[in-house]
Amino acid sequence: MEWVETTAETIELAKNLALDQLGVAEDDAEFEVVEEPKQGLFGRTRGEARVRARVRPNTPRGKNDRRDRGPKRAPRAAGEGSNSRRGPKSGTDRPKREPRPPREERAPRPDMPPVDPATVSVAATTFLNGLLAAASLTGSAQATVAGEDIDINVTGDEVAIFVGAKGATLMAIQDLTRVVSQRRLGDHETHLRVDIAGYREKRREALSRFAHKVADDVLASGQPRVLEPMNSADRKIVHDSLVEVAGVETRSQGQDPHRRVVVAVAGSDSESDD
Repeated sequence: MEWVETTAETIELAKNLALDQLGVAEDDAEFEVVEEPKQGLFGRTRGEARVRARVRPNTPRGKNDRRDRGPKRAPRAAGEGSNSRRGPKSGTDRPKREPRPPREERAPRPDMPPVDPATVSVAATTFLNGLLAAASLTGSAQATVAGEDIDINVTGDEVAIFVGAKGATLMAIQDLTRVVSQRRLGDHETHLRVDIAGYREKRREALSRFAHKVADDVLASGQPRVLEPMNSADRKIVHDSLVEVAGVETRSQGQDPHRRVVVAVAGSDSESDD
């Protein structure tokens, strides 16, 4: 029987998913834990459990694999022990164990109704305010909801420590907030973005000024410029900042996390998939 591999938030859930695929009870399967969830910030787990499973083999072992049972007994004389209470050695007369019924297939979950963006917003701000309290920082998270777009700004004393180098910590906190508010509520419709101490706007302004300076250099020299690797949000800022600049064009090259923006004279061969 081939192995199946499943992932879930916990090892137990991953095992249940594997049993559903195999269609057997837990006693009739064997498992291998490939990866366990890791302990994350404030006791929360990150990552997922990964489990391999298959139907437990029931092929009898070969003679060479059987344990040595000690010296063999001498054969009995004909008729000897005919009144013995011991039954025949053959297992054909033994009562057979009733096979377990196959594990019942779980009924597919009905389509869940959309989650109210206000509910997602409350869950997100509650988590972020708790994060500030756990770090002993004075501040608050304020949300703005516009349709399916949720923008949350965290302000307060010293909250900028949650921004990190080039916004790396901010992006991690945004991912955690999405897990707490969107994933746990089963929300797949809203677009949630977190900003801390106005970092995103400051970053946008700084990148826009930098992009225009690079564009001036490219126009003056006629040579393309390859910028440092950026995340998708920063690359979009550069593209948007130069889209109306006459004489230059932008494209992206490489793979994340080393993907870069190239600023070149308009008309050169280029393709961008950003």
